[in-house]
Amino acid sequence: MPTLAAAAAAARRAGGALRYAVLGGVRSLSSLQPSSSSSAAAAASEEVLVEGKASARAAVLNRPGHLNALTTTMGARLNKFYMSWEDNPDIGFVMMKGSGRAFCAGGDVVRLHQLISEGKLDECKDFFKTLYSFIYVLGTYLKPHVAILDGVTMGGGGGVSIPGTFRIATDRTVFATPEVHIGFHPDAAASFYLSHLTGHVGEYLALTGEKLNGVDMIALGLATHYSMSDRLNLVDERLATLLTDDPSVIDTSLTHYGDLVYPDKSSIVHRLEVIDKCFSLETVEEIVDAMEIEAARLNEDWSTLALKRLKEASPLALKVSLRSIREGRYQTLDECLVREYRMSINGISEKFSHEFREGVRARLVEKDLAPKWDPPALEYVSADMVDSYFAPLGEFEPELTLPTESREAFV
Repeated sequence: MPTLAAAAAAARRAGGALRYAVLGGVRSLSSLQPSSSSSAAAAASEEVLVEGKASARAAVLNRPGHLNALTTTMGARLNKFYMSWEDNPDIGFVMMKGSGRAFCAGGDVVRLHQLISEGKLDECKDFFKTLYSFIYVLGTYLKPHVAILDGVTMGGGGGVSIPGTFRIATDRTVFATPEVHIGFHPDAAASFYLSHLTGHVGEYLALTGEKLNGVDMIALGLATHYSMSDRLNLVDERLATLLTDDPSVIDTSLTHYGDLVYPDKSSIVHRLEVIDKCFSLETVEEIVDAMEIEAARLNEDWSTLALKRLKEASPLALKVSLRSIREGRYQTLDECLVREYRMSINGISEKFSHEFREGVRARLVEKDLAPKWDPPALEYVSADMVDSYFAPLGEFEPELTLPTESREAFV
């Protein structure tokens, strides 16, 4: 097996900076699980499973009843596994997939809603810190990474996959960044990868939360390969035989066993001109006004629905998210994650948490779909409010620290 990744990992390990101890060799899943006699700890240890292959390991997100929504424990386990696999010379590449009908629906926002309501903000902060730190590990990973996005892939689900090397979309893939509809901002590196999409489609996806299928993910570059869901077993079988850490070998295999697809007439690629025309405008108010005009002119379902989604979202979240995407366009991955952490901590603070709590209540808890946003309309969202959302954290509130000296982002 080529040893480039192993040599680089050894060199980095010799540097000694901010790394976990080498676990070495191939171990069983149980040997990597935290030891605990409590049933809660045992259940938590099953939330990320591991599959062993010839020269690969696969992390399996395993909360199918919650669409594999991420918890702090899952983020910590992913960090632990990925760091040990990166330093293991017997492992050439790493995979991630989900159990059931989802890849990952993002963070467990219902749990976060509960924690905020109980005043347990430190636990919320631990969640964001742990998740964002793992995403940085993924975005700087020395070994090829393959994420199989078979099913729901939303919010943080994009964060734990898109910064990696390869993403396989399928006919079951449903992607979205719907955070503005729960009074939050697209986070988990979304301000990085959305802002680097063609034109201003990143602003469009962030502000409308529109769902994309697997073919559109390919067309926009969010996914690198496509496979029909019922053929994934062939892809998996092929990857299981590979003895390599060479991305080009993995790419060739994914292409050979994948499916060639083209956007149909309903694809987002046919709307990019209108999207750029509207979502390149400076303010959310101007974007909404432009979409009003285009919806009336086009009289097409997509434009009417996009306008409806804009009007249903939190006005504060819309303005915050627009600024976030535009700042992300000129920032590195680590800079985006540090800023998003600051935004998330401010977003769950007493000053702003009403939006998130109200959005989650209306969409996911009581499900009345009638959030009472505050401020209730765009004209009441001041520049000072938006600035406060981006403000540095207080003297006694540490910012997110990432190991940028020892792990340099490739993207």
